[in-house]
Amino acid sequence: MKNEKLKQQIVSYALLVLGSALFAVGDVMFVNPYHMAPGGVYGLANVFNAMWGWKISLAGICMDIPLLIIGTIILGPKFGLKTVISVILIPVFTFIVESTWGYAPLIHDGAFFDVEMQSSLFFMDGDVQRYFMPDFFLNTVVSGLIYGVAIGVIFRSGATSGGSDIIAMIVHKYTKISLGTLVLIVDSIISLTTLVAFEDIRLPIYSIILIFIESKIIDLVVEGVKSYKTAFVVTDKVEEVRDFIIKDLDRSGTVFAGSGLYKGAERKMIYVTLNRSDLVKLKANLRFLDPNAFVNVIESSEIMGNGFKALPTE
Repeated sequence: MKNEKLKQQIVSYALLVLGSALFAVGDVMFVNPYHMAPGGVYGLANVFNAMWGWKISLAGICMDIPLLIIGTIILGPKFGLKTVISVILIPVFTFIVESTWGYAPLIHDGAFFDVEMQSSLFFMDGDVQRYFMPDFFLNTVVSGLIYGVAIGVIFRSGATSGGSDIIAMIVHKYTKISLGTLVLIVDSIISLTTLVAFEDIRLPIYSIILIFIESKIIDLVVEGVKSYKTAFVVTDKVEEVRDFIIKDLDRSGTVFAGSGLYKGAERKMIYVTLNRSDLVKLKANLRFLDPNAFVNVIESSEIMGNGFKALPTE
């Protein structure tokens, strides 16, 4: 048991390091050269870098650490050791990437220029301002993929990236606004700073598209590709449906007893969680097993326990 727990800890910290490194690569080599700010502390750091030449790593950690301290004071010790390590690792890797690679875009449509051209963007090459022709769509898709994998891996390690999420959590404590809505508001405001700073309507639009792609990839990394459905089947042919689920689908479930709302007649309901293909089989056979059955199917974002994902060990 101790060896297994130690192995899990090693894997989680390895994921934390990997996610932090990927985040730095995505931000410096893809997001920053396009002057995008897809929310978060490092979105603002990108704007500060483009406007005033501040190092992304320095601006990021100068905002992250005070937010972490303020969040701990107001919210209590909610942020674990891994989050603290993440707040330190991301600027360290960001500093390494920006010091070795610089701020040149990896994706661009053509060569670099010393003179501004129509529709071009600039990046700082040392003290020199260089220009390039952007490929916004491809860069946004790749940035969203890298950001999503990076943050998803950080979440899988048991940490968070801190940053603007702390602002949302503090506001959530004193308002009735949901945390998800507040995160969206904070990130959207940060994305809009690119419009104020650079007067280019494309930048906040592509930043929001990046956030959307990122969120989908995060869900994929954290929850996996398996899709489960939970079915509630109200039927008078409980034994027939039960036998089909157990014998044909090799699944189990739970039977609840209840009464109808209209006539008060006693009814039984089967609760069962299935993957997509098994649900199709169940629906196809229900019309033969009980044509009068009532079925309610809902999306299940995460299923843990026997036959599905293992319960967390800690």
